[in-house]
Amino acid sequence: MEVIFLGTGTSQGVPMIACPCAVCRSTDPRNRRTRTSIHVVMDGFHVQVDATPEFRLQCLREEIRQLDLFILTHGHADHITGMDDLRRFCDLRDGTALPVYTTEEGMRRVRAIYPYAMAERPIAKGYAAFTLVDMPSVLELPQGTIQSTRLPHGSLDTLGLVFTERSSGKRFVYYTDCKAVPPAAVELARGAEIVVLDGLRPLPHPTHMSIAEAVAVAHEIAAPSTWLTHLTHVTDHAELAASLPAGIAPAYDGLRLVI
Repeated sequence: MEVIFLGTGTSQGVPMIACPCAVCRSTDPRNRRTRTSIHVVMDGFHVQVDATPEFRLQCLREEIRQLDLFILTHGHADHITGMDDLRRFCDLRDGTALPVYTTEEGMRRVRAIYPYAMAERPIAKGYAAFTLVDMPSVLELPQGTIQSTRLPHGSLDTLGLVFTERSSGKRFVYYTDCKAVPPAAVELARGAEIVVLDGLRPLPHPTHMSIAEAVAVAHEIAAPSTWLTHLTHVTDHAELAASLPAGIAPAYDGLRLVI
């Protein structure tokens, strides 16, 4: 299994508009954070999770050339507004609609923003077409399984995802945009080789886990390797990395992990 971090930043991105802080002016490329999304490859099957405003640029940068299935964790702007650029992958699928797995809230948002894409085939060559599917608790694929769990994120729930590759048995957990990880989600994540957690900033936030809260959850899950994502401009990559316990590290755009 391969995991590609397309973006690891917040809804404002880093550098942030009109901000003179040290992180926004940093020359360390790991401090340049586009909005958060991830690309997972299981035995050659490509799954994209979320599509940020920079999705096209992320795909070009990481040479993403295949997409078999799309998962929308929730309908917030920094995760959904790049979905129009999925049109290229509809072209590569011979003009058939791309399966989009999400929550009821996510489906409402996709229908509201992309009414022209609600079809089995694009309205014309070069347009997007989506088939909306309610994300099940277990999605069975020839290449493995994707399990889902609900995570609290303010007034809505997001999808937490657990990928298990059939050939290797390796497991990968992706829990972004959440204020907490409920006991059932902790239990589901146990035994994974790699876990990714929302770790917004040092200070508490009403809808995201702070770095300390994410570290506490990481210790509960006890995976060999945990990465923090959805980071703000408050944290410098090198300084944060040096302050974290062993086995926990900040992710960065372009990070690739082979599990």
